[in-house]
Amino acid sequence: MESRFAGALVDMDGTLYRGDTPIDGAAEAIDTLREAGVEVQFLTNNPTRSPENYVEKLAGMGIEAAPENIVTAGVVTADYLVREYGDERVFVVGEPDLDDVLTDAGLAVTDDPDETEVVVLSLDTGLDHDLFVRTLRAITPETPIVATNPDRTKPGTDGILPSAGLVIGAVEGMTGREPDVVAGKPSEVAARFALDRLGVPAERCLLVGDRLDTDIEMGARTGMTTVLVRTGVTDDATLAASAVEPDDVLDSIADIERVLGREPTE
Repeated sequence: MESRFAGALVDMDGTLYRGDTPIDGAAEAIDTLREAGVEVQFLTNNPTRSPENYVEKLAGMGIEAAPENIVTAGVVTADYLVREYGDERVFVVGEPDLDDVLTDAGLAVTDDPDETEVVVLSLDTGLDHDLFVRTLRAITPETPIVATNPDRTKPGTDGILPSAGLVIGAVEGMTGREPDVVAGKPSEVAARFALDRLGVPAERCLLVGDRLDTDIEMGARTGMTTVLVRTGVTDDATLAASAVEPDDVLDSIADIERVLGREPTE
């Protein structure tokens, strides 16, 4: 089957798998996209793994990918920081893989509040009082704050888990400041990075994801065709109450063939 789409941005957690459990038919759906001539990039707001780790995870589920096919909120954040604050020292609240992504991009990461010039907020599963003390001392009224992603929660194998919103809310509670920039979905920063990496204009791009407030909102803002899958965090009540409307709703990405051959509606 040929498709009017040249590219697809496919969310991972909640779309291809839940935690460590693959969603039935996900690997076959990616094959279907590629066989239709659709270039695929995998897009996630989870900054706690490196692209290389995602390649390994997807391979274990029968999905082939290369690091350059993986766009994480950490990768988008690194690109933004290099462009805007490339010579400045970065204090990171986040997982070790995020530190690696930032340093691999050539950024100087510090854990010294007195040296800090930019603060990055992300999910950190090792939160403790000392880290909050150092974070508080690193943030002055002039210090730029960049968050990797806005998600309050993420789907896990056994249920919903906290995400970066835990850290963002705590820092706002301490300092009274929200992030100056949020790099991940649904931001323009993430959309432009992903489309540039894909090399496809928005009007020929399909976005598949499970979250209305990140995946679908980003696609809608930028003119992509949006597909919501019901395998993640969005239930019927949330969908019915949302001002953000996907172009299509599928029970699972396994049904993606239904969208590929369909002509756009006016």
